[in-house]
Amino acid sequence: MATWLKGLFTRGSGARLVSYRKARKLARDPDPAVRRDLAGRDDVAPEILFYLADDPEPQVRRAIAANRASPAHADRVLAGDADQEVRATLAEKIARLVPGLTADARDMVGRLAHDTLEALARDQVTRVRGILAEALKNVAEAPPGVIRRLAWDVEPSVSSPVLQFSPLLTDADLLEIIASNPVSARLCAIAKRDGLDAPVADAIADGSDTAAIAALLGNPTAQIREQVLDQLIDRAESVEIWHAPLVQRPRLPARAAAKLARFVADDLLAALQARLDLGSAVMDAIRRAVDRRLRGRGTGRRPAGGRSSPEDAMNMALELQRAGRLDEPMVGEAVRTGDREFAIAALAVRTGLSADQVRKVADDRNAKGMVAVAWKAGFSAKLAETLQLRLAQVSRGDLLAADGADYPLAIATLEFHIDFIRKAG
Repeated sequence: MATWLKGLFTRGSGARLVSYRKARKLARDPDPAVRRDLAGRDDVAPEILFYLADDPEPQVRRAIAANRASPAHADRVLAGDADQEVRATLAEKIARLVPGLTADARDMVGRLAHDTLEALARDQVTRVRGILAEALKNVAEAPPGVIRRLAWDVEPSVSSPVLQFSPLLTDADLLEIIASNPVSARLCAIAKRDGLDAPVADAIADGSDTAAIAALLGNPTAQIREQVLDQLIDRAESVEIWHAPLVQRPRLPARAAAKLARFVADDLLAALQARLDLGSAVMDAIRRAVDRRLRGRGTGRRPAGGRSSPEDAMNMALELQRAGRLDEPMVGEAVRTGDREFAIAALAVRTGLSADQVRKVADDRNAKGMVAVAWKAGFSAKLAETLQLRLAQVSRGDLLAADGADYPLAIATLEFHIDFIRKAG
């Protein structure tokens, strides 16, 4: 029957080729394949397509959902269909038509009833909502209420495209979402918006989500006020993921560049010195900061970029501990500039472990063990991230990330790992 149907109908210039009577007969044909083929045609009367939107066979309803010629009221019916694939197909049809805002796309958005889009935006299946979000993320003509619903969706795969790209979201909308303490992925999406306004950038910078702040710093179009940038740099020494985007900011104030020169790793320091937009006065300040770093050992501080032997490293760590100067910035600088032995010695002195015990944790790429060592040394959870990445060479997939300012492991778990490290000796 399906083969006969294909031979009977030939698509032409767009004129209706199927008689109403013949279409009615085919719409009631017992063969689902016949009804499915009819449902996929664009030269059938709208009322026939609407009739097929209620067909008992999901394959027929999917064909109606995919058919650009289906009337708007058929789409509305299908938006509440019991079959997930039917609803997903309807959302995919919108996705195919909307991008690029072609004439067809504008017509599609205009003729789809708002309640159809609202129904898809409320769909219980994440995939359906995600398809809709991807379709509407750049569309200025999309219904604002639908966009706001998608922006507030708890699933980042749904909300993130809209939060990053939709022109319909106002600063007030974004600030309200930020104030709701959303998950990091949603904050990161906001931080990446093109031309992000200063009030929204301020709200992200005032928070504790280091990944979102890194995304903000990496957004060259974000309007970050100089005062806010200074505050972030003051917090940045132990937050390694901020260093590169800070050095690469398109407009870097002189004071900010000089501050960064005090603690960024050697490769980023070289990138800072290679910038052509800082001016001679700023470059002089950077060179002075470099000189101070290199003279560090002579003044009782370890020099950035230095490489210590195990014995020298331990002697220096003990000396600095007695002087009360074996602090977190010094250890963070040692790790970032590659002085592995000094970092190990410093952690050993601060924790009461032996250097060999700390070294074994690092050599074993033991993420939990390294977090426990950082905790025992009295350092921040952010430095624990740096120690995992730089000292223990833990992959980002295995990284135990800080929970804001909190450690990612419970105190009892941290104590257990310290005890285990001691006994493993």
